[in-house]
Amino acid sequence: MLRSVIADAHRLVIKVGSSLVTNDGRGLDHHALQRWAAEISALNRAGKAVVLVSSGAIAEGMQRLGWRMRPKALHELQAAAAVGQMGLVQAYETCFREHGLRTAQILLTHEDLSDRTRYLNARSTLLTLLSMGVIPIINENDTVVTAEIKFGDNDTLGALVTNLIDADALIILTDQRGLYTADPRKHPDAKFVDEAEAGTAELEQMAGGAGSTVGTGGMLTKILAAKRAAGSGAHTIIASGREPNVLSRLAQGEAIGTQLVARTSPLAARKQWIADHLQVAGRLTLDDGAVQALRTDGVSLLPVGVVDVQGAFLRGEVVSCLTFEGMEVARGLVNYSADEARRIMRVPSKQIESILGYVDEPEMIHRDNLIVVSPATGKAK
Repeated sequence: MLRSVIADAHRLVIKVGSSLVTNDGRGLDHHALQRWAAEISALNRAGKAVVLVSSGAIAEGMQRLGWRMRPKALHELQAAAAVGQMGLVQAYETCFREHGLRTAQILLTHEDLSDRTRYLNARSTLLTLLSMGVIPIINENDTVVTAEIKFGDNDTLGALVTNLIDADALIILTDQRGLYTADPRKHPDAKFVDEAEAGTAELEQMAGGAGSTVGTGGMLTKILAAKRAAGSGAHTIIASGREPNVLSRLAQGEAIGTQLVARTSPLAARKQWIADHLQVAGRLTLDDGAVQALRTDGVSLLPVGVVDVQGAFLRGEVVSCLTFEGMEVARGLVNYSADEARRIMRVPSKQIESILGYVDEPEMIHRDNLIVVSPATGKAK
């Protein structure tokens, strides 16, 4: 019997479409928002960290402005988003406050996730909010976005956020039951897809067609979003947001909608990406104690264990960790630039702030972003 992957997931991204948020364009559906807030609150109490990606700003703005048809002109879309975002975030804040949860509004553009510094800053902010028990509510920054940097739909945004925070799963709530082998409105014999592997060409052939009159996505964008999410090891669920208690039931293991599974876990996918990264931006020479700790204990690399820094790398780039003899011990994503690393090497983590004036992370490289190289084979293990 099929079991939902959400039951074992610890970090979730939940994307809710425009038609659900705005009751098919008639204005914010406060009852639906209250229901999702209650279910997400239950997930939070069960120890699951949740990021909510919500469409609806433009649709709500259209309703407030009295527009029946979604405009095509970019400046009109931006104006509608500016008007609608006010109501959207206020409604969510009110709903979650009833359950004692704090919320945070985050508006993103494609540039935010393609620029290294902004990407890392967004990641740090989101992970910090989750550690504080806050529910981040994310939308595309339609007010300032241009045609060249638009995500195009919040399904893609949901997948990018899933990659950003190394989520275990992406839940896409839509106005459809899930994926069929063909459009059931045109092909009555179409079969429902309960589970499949994300990223296959067959899935893309099944999906297609435009979205609703209030949104921009369709089933194809959801399939492509699942493919993108699977790249970082996250599973995807596509399910109806009108299904009663859909989030709670998924968390209890009930199979609802279409489940698109990833081949690897988020941590394994991340470490495989590091292992496959042929170019390193710099090198850190470690003392014997740090070498031993990495090889035997699987711990993070702290600044105190670094005795030399080579290269001109930036925060977030892949660096190689070496012994005094030049043998590679490990490689990983460094938390500090080369200049910062030189200033804090050989010192305890508690002194980072006094030296730099701030602390990004207490580790030079966190263990989740680090792979150890076998001394026997020279390969990652």
